[in-house]
Amino acid sequence: MDKQHLHRQFDNDLNEIRSKLLEMGGKVEKMISDALKALLERDSVLADQVIAYDHEINRMEMEIDEKCLEVLAMRQPAARDLRFITLALKIVTDLERIGDQCRNIGKSTKELNDEPPLKPFIDIPRMAHWAGIMVKEALDAFVEGDVDLALKVCRDDSFIDELNVQMQRELLSFMIEDPKTISRSIKINYISKCLERISDHATNIAEMVIFMVNGKDIRHTAVS
Repeated sequence: MDKQHLHRQFDNDLNEIRSKLLEMGGKVEKMISDALKALLERDSVLADQVIAYDHEINRMEMEIDEKCLEVLAMRQPAARDLRFITLALKIVTDLERIGDQCRNIGKSTKELNDEPPLKPFIDIPRMAHWAGIMVKEALDAFVEGDVDLALKVCRDDSFIDELNVQMQRELLSFMIEDPKTISRSIKINYISKCLERISDHATNIAEMVIFMVNGKDIRHTAVS
């Protein structure tokens, strides 16, 4: 087999990994959207669908892992290509954990649907909206090698953190004023925390993009 054919096949392998990661990312974006819709509309059937869909995300994680390991073993990539594959292995883990958080939101939604509404949701939809955007932009940055977009995702994480803290304070006030709200408040707080973790996973992906492109590890450092 000539070198040109081998090079073309290697490019095809990398493109397949990239394509599968984007497909998986699109699926977790939909899970975020559906989980929020199930919560706002008190739709337990949709919540069940979100929970069940986590199995598909787990399947895709294993599929991408296997493809990456196959390429590492067969092609023995070096330099930038090696960074791409090793980071793809990490990114797929973050996407799988985003799916886990959506599944958790679905479970909490079903529990909340057994009780009367506590309050209209205001900050939760905002958190879900921006968490979804962060996931999409982190994946776009990965595909395009866009450091500026990756840095934007890292900066946006603080906004989700602030909304989560705001939710915790509000729910604490509810629980202090009326102990009957404690059960519902705890479940809503858990959903808020799940969304905050989704944004953390998006940030992880963005940080890995920056390392992939310029070799700079910005984890645990302030992003300006």
